[in-house]
Amino acid sequence: MEQHTFAEVTFERYRKPTRGERFLDEMTRVVPWADLAAVIEPFYPKPEGAGRPPVGVDRMLRLHCLQPWFNLSDPAVEEALYDSRAMRQFVGIDLGREPVPDETTICKFRHLLETHQVGKELFARIGAYLAAQGLKVSRGTIVDATMIAAPSSTKNRRKERDPEMHQTKKSNQWYFGMKAHIGVDSRTKLIHSVAATAANVHDSQVLPDLLHGQETRVWGDSAYSGQRDVIRHHAPDAKSFIQTKAHRHRPLSEVERARNRTKSKVRAKVEHAFLVIKRLFGWAKVRYRGLVKNTHWLFISCGLANLYVVRRRLLAGG
Repeated sequence: MEQHTFAEVTFERYRKPTRGERFLDEMTRVVPWADLAAVIEPFYPKPEGAGRPPVGVDRMLRLHCLQPWFNLSDPAVEEALYDSRAMRQFVGIDLGREPVPDETTICKFRHLLETHQVGKELFARIGAYLAAQGLKVSRGTIVDATMIAAPSSTKNRRKERDPEMHQTKKSNQWYFGMKAHIGVDSRTKLIHSVAATAANVHDSQVLPDLLHGQETRVWGDSAYSGQRDVIRHHAPDAKSFIQTKAHRHRPLSEVERARNRTKSKVRAKVEHAFLVIKRLFGWAKVRYRGLVKNTHWLFISCGLANLYVVRRRLLAGG
């Protein structure tokens, strides 16, 4: 292991690890770095000639993971690395030997992953890694969607809103942005299916993309009511536990309300995944224009959210 220079050595006698340092130490040990770097390696530029060699894949991957974890833009993550010794140690940067990769390098790396749709493959590799650790997808799936807001203002350079984002009305309130659709395992609370659409696409339209086909039970809120034939077609052995929907002239009976409450005890597990992505990681608003960039961000966030949810089980298992 390369010895640190004095730029990265601390002489603080009474210093103790922060929550951020403990979090980065845990994620260092649970993320399958070699497997994920192998996905990027074929597309990553190789050193040529006598010019400056590219930053290592593993280092850029670690830097890329900091962005969804701490909700950082390309310029912000560069500033954060100069400011935080814990982040520099996580990425493997010693300011006594080298500078932090600038925001242009960080942006180009992100565009490289988006161009080759690497986010989806990274999400799949994380799922395969967790399955190898004994965290396999069971026969129950919970489906749901959440709004990710986008700027609705036209006070920008183009004088227009993002054309790939749309508005929708929910609970008598208008929203503008995109929807993140996920399928969550009912036993482990791990996300196994991901899809992204504009906000005006109804939740039920994406249901086939959220089922893996081996389900015996499917849970969902009333937005998925009336989709029994879709469930039967894509998951033939599944029994529908979609919540019953009330209608204008036919309110729910007490029996139906009681059944919905029982179903909600299982269905509520999907909210834990949204809690991690939108509250802990801070991705309640889109960072980029267009669905391609934000879909990549969604796949990366969901894969890292899965590792975060089961990190203590992975650490306990060695």
